[in-house]
Amino acid sequence: MNLFEKLYDENENAKVRFVGFTTEQARYDFGIVFTNLFFGKPLVVCMQTGRSTLLDPKDLEDKAYLQKVFKMDTHHQAEDLSEFFKIALPSPSFETQYE
Repeated sequence: MNLFEKLYDENENAKVRFVGFTTEQARYDFGIVFTNLFFGKPLVVCMQTGRSTLLDPKDLEDKAYLQKVFKMDTHHQAEDLSEFFKIALPSPSFETQYE
């Protein structure tokens, strides 16, 4: 009996960047996985909490989303994180995955 229908099973040598930094309010430790999957959006993992999300430049404008996904106490922390990721994340060139 086949319980699962496999949607994808990819192996990839991905580039990973680990970065830690501090602001006036907090310390951050992130792993950023650059992959060709997921429309080129990097996978960002908070090394302190294990929370992760796919981020692109549009996502960085939504400070409430960043605050929610990374469980931040203040909106100011989300603003700081947004500014950091604007520098750290490349602007992806989107290609249509489905035709």
